[in-house]
Amino acid sequence: MTKPQNKAIPKLVLSSSRDIPFHQLVLSQKNVRRVKAGLSIENLADDIYHRTLLQSLNVRAMLDADGIETGMFEVPAGGRRFRALEMLVKSKRMAKDQPVPCVVREAGIAEEDSLAENVMRVGLHPLDQFRAFSALIEGGLSEEDIAARFFVSVSTVRQRLRLASVSPNLLDVYGDDGMSLEQLMAFSVTGNHARQEQVWEQVNQGQHVPAYHIRRLLTEDAIEARDRRVQFIGIDAYTEAGGYPAWRWFRSWCWQRRRTCARIPARGAGQHWPCG
Repeated sequence: MTKPQNKAIPKLVLSSSRDIPFHQLVLSQKNVRRVKAGLSIENLADDIYHRTLLQSLNVRAMLDADGIETGMFEVPAGGRRFRALEMLVKSKRMAKDQPVPCVVREAGIAEEDSLAENVMRVGLHPLDQFRAFSALIEGGLSEEDIAARFFVSVSTVRQRLRLASVSPNLLDVYGDDGMSLEQLMAFSVTGNHARQEQVWEQVNQGQHVPAYHIRRLLTEDAIEARDRRVQFIGIDAYTEAGGYPAWRWFRSWCWQRRRTCARIPARGAGQHWPCG
């Protein structure tokens, strides 16, 4: 009895890529993205001007009535990038004959390529944002620089950077979908990793635990920075000995209730918080 032979799996052949002058590109009507949402074309143009084009355009050769290539290429996938490049040309920040990296498609359906490029895209995870922002901070950028370059609010940058105070073990739990972002942020009220992990073990019993409950457990032993004990030994000595002043928790409390805080000092004994 002869043994059945396994069928050979066909090998993938990638589409060719080449640089095509911008004036030979036109936006295809087969691009499925019609609704304007998210990052504006102006912001995208500024980003491309700052760091150049990071992702190639998906193009197809245009044919005449006889099926002969005209030398022009339509762009069914990458329309926003095309319009951003077009804006750079109109504002004389890019030459109209600038070669543009393109992936040249031949097989398949143009609308399918456009749909796949948009549907298959996954937004950056908040934990990856934190790590990327941290690397940029270490590289010398300020929070304001990062916010301006990536078109997010400064508060978003600061919120992500607050994760630096959270235990790496809890960051891994969050990365594995073991807790919500709101729960993870609650742990940032203290930099005591051992206490954070202790509280997580305490509350991680299978049911959802509100973030405010985690904050309450982490701050139940905290005292206010204007407490007489803190004033007596000094805020630096108190925190170095493992103490936790409540100003940081109080700032989070104000933010959660959308109160207006005129000034919340980062440190200092005997100071108060003039919040509405």
